[in-house]
Amino acid sequence: MVLYRNQYINYIRRKPLALLAPITVLLFIYFLLFGTSASTSSSSSKSTPKYSYDKKSKSWFTSNNKDSVMVKNLPKNHIAHYDLNKLTSSANALAKKEEVLILTPMTKFLPEYWDNLNKLTYDHSLISLGFIFPRTEEGDEALKNLETALKKSKASNTLNFKKVTLLRQDSNSLGSQLEKDRHAFKVQKERRSMMALARNSLVFSTISPSTSWILWLDADIVETPPTLIQDMVAHNKPVLSANVYQRFYDEEKQQQSIRPYDFNNWVESEEGLKLAAGLGDDEIIVEGYAEMATYRALMAHFYDANQDVNTEMPLDGVGGGAVMVKADVHRDGAMFPSFPFYHLIETEGFAKMAKRLGYEVIGLPNYLVYHHNE
Repeated sequence: MVLYRNQYINYIRRKPLALLAPITVLLFIYFLLFGTSASTSSSSSKSTPKYSYDKKSKSWFTSNNKDSVMVKNLPKNHIAHYDLNKLTSSANALAKKEEVLILTPMTKFLPEYWDNLNKLTYDHSLISLGFIFPRTEEGDEALKNLETALKKSKASNTLNFKKVTLLRQDSNSLGSQLEKDRHAFKVQKERRSMMALARNSLVFSTISPSTSWILWLDADIVETPPTLIQDMVAHNKPVLSANVYQRFYDEEKQQQSIRPYDFNNWVESEEGLKLAAGLGDDEIIVEGYAEMATYRALMAHFYDANQDVNTEMPLDGVGGGAVMVKADVHRDGAMFPSFPFYHLIETEGFAKMAKRLGYEVIGLPNYLVYHHNE
């Protein structure tokens, strides 16, 4: 048996825990102080999110507690509060700084449309724009041309709209967008179902909690009064449609003239109701075609240049040329049915749905906007 002369060694041999305990405590303190810091610095070289909700704390003794780190890394104005009870859509929209969202499904870009849009006198900082393009070669070209126009406006410091959103359609669209093809009776159900899907994608993707009004403005509308927004919101109606006409050269009279274009703004008739009653569940009525004589009163035929431009008439169906809608109508669930809804579809189906929700649908027979003449 070997005996160690050193009394400290003999003490440790007799009571080993006396040394193990303080070493354990020292190691524990070391890892608390330096372990977390080391792991944090080693992981910092890897790509990490710009901010995180993870609880972070370097150590007990550092000043960066979890709350200060979270607040520091959050983007500015990350949490936004909106009280929709205070959101107004009134006849005095501009004075109340009510925001307007202009939405346009676009299959072709017309410079006249863009020029007219920029001439609107409503405060552009209160206007947001939303566009949706089909997944076709025509859609690609329209998107390219609009992007070019946006860049030119930005370069000249004339792009003052609050926000501009460009969307690519995630559903199918009609192959040919030539006027004679897209207005052919046989393609109306398919075409308008596709248009309904595009409109729904557009409004649901772009409406914000601060949107008071939504103006549906077709890409073919190339001329409106500059005060279009103020004129339409002044009526303070849930759904309000302008009368869409077209300028053309009258060969008989040898002069420039105008003619009605959009026949989807109408008042229901007894014949229309009887026609609907005899249709199958999956069939629709398409207005303005000889194949389906409804004898409805069409707003396009009620234009009178000698009467008040603010004259109103109740409607049962609307087109999509220039329609001002209170945002709450869409928020309450009025959308564009891509399926037969009471034998109606797209914009006409939207009017029916809005009325079923208890909203007025009104037209302005003497307030004209003009469609591009192909």
